[in-house]
Amino acid sequence: MSWTDDRVEVLKKMWGEGKSASQIAKELGGVTRNAVIGKVHRLGLSNRSGGASPAKSAPAAKAKPAAKPRVAEKPKTAEPEAKPATSVPANKPIGRPKLVVTAGQPLPPQPSANEISPEALASVREVEKKAKRLSVMELTEKTCKWPVGDPATDDFWFCGLPAQAGKPYCEAHVGVAFQPMSSRRDRRR
Repeated sequence: MSWTDDRVEVLKKMWGEGKSASQIAKELGGVTRNAVIGKVHRLGLSNRSGGASPAKSAPAAKAKPAAKPRVAEKPKTAEPEAKPATSVPANKPIGRPKLVVTAGQPLPPQPSANEISPEALASVREVEKKAKRLSVMELTEKTCKWPVGDPATDDFWFCGLPAQAGKPYCEAHVGVAFQPMSSRRDRRR
């Protein structure tokens, strides 16, 4: 099917009358709704304003070039003097961005203390005393990614100890995260 001048005129007339693309396709025959929509866009008829084709009013709109927005320059101020470097404890990350948690957002589910075996819980507490306390930006594929604390507070960190091969956590946190199904069932009873 080709778009002859007669078919294009029918399209323009029906489009101006507010007919749908499906109705126009049915009237023309041998053309799909999508073909009508494509032709409407190529002709610049996509805006239906009172039956007048925007293609006729487009030259008037294009005659006036758009003004470039002015960018106000900021007043130049003296650069603040650099502060001397101070020592930071090794377990505190430098320049960690503050994490903001939107009110009403639920925290990810955490296992309760009664779901973890007492031995594993004791092991985790000992490991967390030796943890590196990394920020999210300091994590690598070789560090334990176990989160500790509330992400909405400044006292939130990741374990950071060496991770087990093929796992995201260190040995102690793997013992808590990946428990056999039967041991979990036994503890619930």
